[in-house]
Amino acid sequence: MFRSAAADCARNCSAAGSAVPYSAESMTALASFAFVRHMDGLRHHFERDGEHNGRPAYRRTDGHVRCVWSPTDGWHCEIADGLVTARPLGNHADEPEPPATVWRSFKDDRSYLYDLRAPDPEA
Repeated sequence: MFRSAAADCARNCSAAGSAVPYSAESMTALASFAFVRHMDGLRHHFERDGEHNGRPAYRRTDGHVRCVWSPTDGWHCEIADGLVTARPLGNHADEPEPPATVWRSFKDDRSYLYDLRAPDPEA
């Protein structure tokens, strides 16, 4: 099962509610997560795929999309040519992992809302 965004924030945020800086020595990055589409529950699963710009990187299990962090774009999803196809809503650019919040995808004339959900460790 997958944890809620609130549970993930409780794990990743300080008492003041701000993101904790990423440090490979002090943090174990998510091994996997899923984007769950609001309108129909469609799931896109992502698995850890090394690092990108010093932060964890993830690849969709079908291999066509990466979820990465960059200093200019923050957390985002991109396809092979670097075209950004999704971003988290709100101010989550500097979190240590992809934020467990609502993300908006966009491609051509379509746009969808997704929840990022990490696997529930108790499932």
